[in-house]
Amino acid sequence: MKRIVAAVCALVMIGMAAPVAAAPQAAPIDLATFIATYAAEKDMHGVIRIEEKGRLIYSRAFGQADRAFAVPTTEDTRFRIASITKIFTSVLILQLQEEGRLNLDDLVGRHLPNLPGEAGARVTLRQLLNHTSGIAQLDTIASYQEGFANGIPHYQKPMTLEALVAQCCTGALVAEPGMAFDYNNADYLLLGAIIERITGQTWEQVLRDRILTPLALTDTGVGHWDAIIARLAQTYTFRDDTRTLITDMPVYYENWGASGSMYSTAADLAVFAEALYGGRLLNPASLEQFVTPALDEYGLGLWSYSFERAGRTWHVAKRPGGIMGARSVLYRLRERDVTIVLLSNTTLVDLDVFAQRIANRMIDAEVAAR
Repeated sequence: MKRIVAAVCALVMIGMAAPVAAAPQAAPIDLATFIATYAAEKDMHGVIRIEEKGRLIYSRAFGQADRAFAVPTTEDTRFRIASITKIFTSVLILQLQEEGRLNLDDLVGRHLPNLPGEAGARVTLRQLLNHTSGIAQLDTIASYQEGFANGIPHYQKPMTLEALVAQCCTGALVAEPGMAFDYNNADYLLLGAIIERITGQTWEQVLRDRILTPLALTDTGVGHWDAIIARLAQTYTFRDDTRTLITDMPVYYENWGASGSMYSTAADLAVFAEALYGGRLLNPASLEQFVTPALDEYGLGLWSYSFERAGRTWHVAKRPGGIMGARSVLYRLRERDVTIVLLSNTTLVDLDVFAQRIANRMIDAEVAAR
């Protein structure tokens, strides 16, 4: 599967009741040992949680949530989840389609008729969701060092959604819509604006009313610069030039909006995943659209792909996230209804690799048990 290779993505990569947690099953010794060993080798700081068919089989916290005060990470530590936010936004768009309030093949201008520039008349909602819009890149920092030296445009002063959209989505397109994959936070800011226009509410309020409150995701929300969020991990980036971890620069996380502004816990994300893939948030047709890949094996807000192991094909729906030191992966092994959540507050561990190695171990254990 192709990976996001732009350095900017590394820098600015951002009524139902919750089910009662069942008593954990014993994780296979080799899996638990592998996770502990790999986490120690890579200096993991964060939380790993694994569930199968909604049943908890592994959960553990590693390292520190705050290095300055030596605060240990716990299983209920909240982490910034960065671009995992995008699948929440995608779900909201698909719900609105189910209600007949939009269609994924609508042009942007149908819902934002006063939007200047070319996007309104040429780009569809589906192309925003799958990053083939052709809209110019919002984030243009070429390296960590450039960001540290010059700051991060759009994120280091307060900006309204309207101001962000005006800056990033109202000019000429840089590619023909639908023809090239270009991972771009601007696409999801525009989707957030569309949600607000259709519902008459803020994206954050719609998120709360349609997903967070019905699923009782009480440890999940949107970060704001002036809010003190209990149990929220501090984030740290490893600088290649100085070979040290440093505290991340201050930013207005709410400026990432519908593209990357949320925080959560591993337990809440597991509940969300089980509700999503279990059909409690979307109907079967919408869920199929959600996981159907287009260019770069990307569906509607996540990567959707398959791999071969143990003589069979396995299908994965994966949403990584990263904003500076905030790193996250929500990984679903679809054949087994396995959810793997990895949350971290440093850039020390490649969580994509870690998640896949955990999945491989689980598959190998299943085969060995036959």
